[in-house]
Amino acid sequence: MTSNEIKVVEAFVAAINRRSPRDISELMTEDHTFVDSRGRVESGRENMTAGWTEYFRMFPDYRIVVESILADGPLVAAFGSACGTYCGARGPVPGNRIEMPAAWRAVVRDGKVERWQVYADWTEGTRIIAAADAAG
Repeated sequence: MTSNEIKVVEAFVAAINRRSPRDISELMTEDHTFVDSRGRVESGRENMTAGWTEYFRMFPDYRIVVESILADGPLVAAFGSACGTYCGARGPVPGNRIEMPAAWRAVVRDGKVERWQVYADWTEGTRIIAAADAAG
């Protein structure tokens, strides 16, 4: 059972790395819940599909690199890094590149991601975004 949950999370990450809100949506439960690194919660497949669309507009080259992944039943934990170039008012600028260690906690139900929670320190990312928006 555990290997199936890992495969679902790997497919979810692959859809994110393709920057395909449609593919991500197909892997979410209808009542999908997203929790960002600050603890903010968003729910619903339709809402999160729109959220991913906007996120990819802001970070057109966003990518997750999973270095290790493990599961305990429906709970899957992935560890690695995330990166992307922030696209502010002036568009992507090389100095707007954000890279950070990250971890993700997923709950898989019936072959889909029910919950996706991100753990990352956005301190440097917040600084880069603020500077880019101020300059733009």
